Amino acid sequence: MRYFVLCYLLSTSVTLAAWGQDHNHASGDAASNTRKVEAPKVFLDKSPRIVAYQLKRLDNQRLLMVERKRTDSKYIPVYEAILARVGMSPQYRIESINALAELQDSDPVTITLATIDKLDESQRDENRTARQLAKMLLDMRMEQLKPKATILRDMTQSDNNLAAAIATAALLISGQADDELDKLTEDSSGQLAFLEAITMLPETTQRGEFRSRVVSLLESSKSMEVSNAAIRTLGFIPEEPADSFSRLAPLVPDDKLRAATVRTLLKIPMQEREAAASLAATTFLVDLAEKTPAEERTTASFIDAMQLADQLLAIVPSEQARSFRKRLNAVTVRVIRIKTVEEEMRYDIPYFAVEAGKSVQIVLENHDLMPHNLVVTVPEALKEVAQLGLQVGPNNGWNNLPYVPESDKVLHATAMVPADQQATLTFTAPNTPGEYPYVCTFPQHWYRMYGVMVVVDDLDDWLKNPVEPANPIGSNRSFVQAWKVSDLKDELEAGIRGRSPEIGKRLFTEASCAGCHKMQGEGGAIGPELTDVFARWKGDRVGILREVLEPSHKVDAKYVMQRILTVDGRTITGVLLSEDDDKVTLLSNPEAKEPTVILQDDIEAMVPSSVSMMPKALMDQYTKDEVFEVLAYLESVASPTKP
Repeated sequence: MRYFVLCYLLSTSVTLAAWGQDHNHASGDAASNTRKVEAPKVFLDKSPRIVAYQLKRLDNQRLLMVERKRTDSKYIPVYEAILARVGMSPQYRIESINALAELQDSDPVTITLATIDKLDESQRDENRTARQLAKMLLDMRMEQLKPKATILRDMTQSDNNLAAAIATAALLISGQADDELDKLTEDSSGQLAFLEAITMLPETTQRGEFRSRVVSLLESSKSMEVSNAAIRTLGFIPEEPADSFSRLAPLVPDDKLRAATVRTLLKIPMQEREAAASLAATTFLVDLAEKTPAEERTTASFIDAMQLADQLLAIVPSEQARSFRKRLNAVTVRVIRIKTVEEEMRYDIPYFAVEAGKSVQIVLENHDLMPHNLVVTVPEALKEVAQLGLQVGPNNGWNNLPYVPESDKVLHATAMVPADQQATLTFTAPNTPGEYPYVCTFPQHWYRMYGVMVVVDDLDDWLKNPVEPANPIGSNRSFVQAWKVSDLKDELEAGIRGRSPEIGKRLFTEASCAGCHKMQGEGGAIGPELTDVFARWKGDRVGILREVLEPSHKVDAKYVMQRILTVDGRTITGVLLSEDDDKVTLLSNPEAKEPTVILQDDIEAMVPSSVSMMPKALMDQYTKDEVFEVLAYLESVASPTKP
């Protein structure tokens, strides 16, 4: 019998939202193949333990089909199960919070806190669910949280450390006087909760308000745990980066503080790193590399330290930098760590440089909830390799890797890397200088998930005066703002008025929307056609804006991507088409010609996700006017019923 591996639950894949009828507005071909699921019969008049047992046995889709009403307290267990369930989308959590507040004569803050406190922070899936609930709580306004200060203070004393930190974060948002903050941080447990709370605050300006307290804790604490937490927290506060660097760089030699110190220093912009402190830190790190046994040079902390040393060489005087580089090359391979950005379908590094003919190692860390790979191509071959990878599909391609084509334009490639795992590529850089793209070749990811490996003759010369390579797909966009619904909703009516459909259509294509969705029959086939989106949403402009900016807000359970771990260690993801006692049938990706069938006896775990395949932040490189142009284009084509 299949059982759930709790430590693996966080590594769920993504919801293929574009296939969802209620998410992104229409059903696609895959939806027509989805099995018909009958509403389950749940007896809510039984004992609480029996009711809980019945609900626990239901998957998310069936749980959402259970009758629930705000008019009878017998439905409380249903709402509680939905609220705490792993892989549930925010819209259903919000519905449950409001319903429970009404049924229990309570309020959203109290309900949310109580649910968080019941979740086991040591279990990765429940920890993630608690943090999702925390995001909802911390997005509330000060005036909503302030009246609940007493409840929040009580929760700061919880034995559940994560719940205590979340309550502390809510208190910070609600506005606390200095003497109240002093009480919160009287002991080490309160200090740790306070420091963790700051990392949760949604706005950087909010975090910056508490920088002086973080620095004070770093200077005065006699607890290594608190000191490490304070160092980590400084990495979440962008204010006064030069001061943070000068404070932390001297701590690099401290064995007990080095790991946290290096990770925070890596976040500080190059221009804020003082030269003398950089030279001292580099000197120590090069000595450390030479003294570290070979078997310990693959640890995460060592790789981080070497990345910092590599970056600091750009600040060190040229002759010393060349000497340090020679010593490093003698004992370790140059490592480039590339991380995926959760829900945004992009790598965190847009480009890096390597020296022609020298050894290099790329470590791909996947912090997203869906699998990704990294394929290095010859110059100007990104799009061709990605499209050929689509044709290969999940079958064995180059070096038996899925989605990697047999092509002389492929230089190096990882396998698909599951969530919270990593892969390593070690190779010799090409002898010919140039701009070599790297890209994720999973279907349609190449639109956003790419970068450039710049091969140069002299790495240290390049690091002194780095030149940003050309965008490999020709985009000249840069970050504008992390748009929220609240930034735009009050201006929607006036903002959409008088826009040009031609401009909106061009931006719709440029933002990669047309790569997945058809408009008037033109565009990609991954998602449903959006021609009548406004008509189907009955002119709800705010609702459609939310779909664009917050694609994971509403995910229909029928179209949730499932992640299966097999007994032999394979990971298979896809939309569930059918399931019986013998087998499970998935559609592994929107371009798959045939479904994937897995025998029940081969399945160790199957878990859902609440995160949409449509990446968030799609519009963060566009101005407010351009966002309105896209929305106006959708409305002009759909000819909706005006609200």
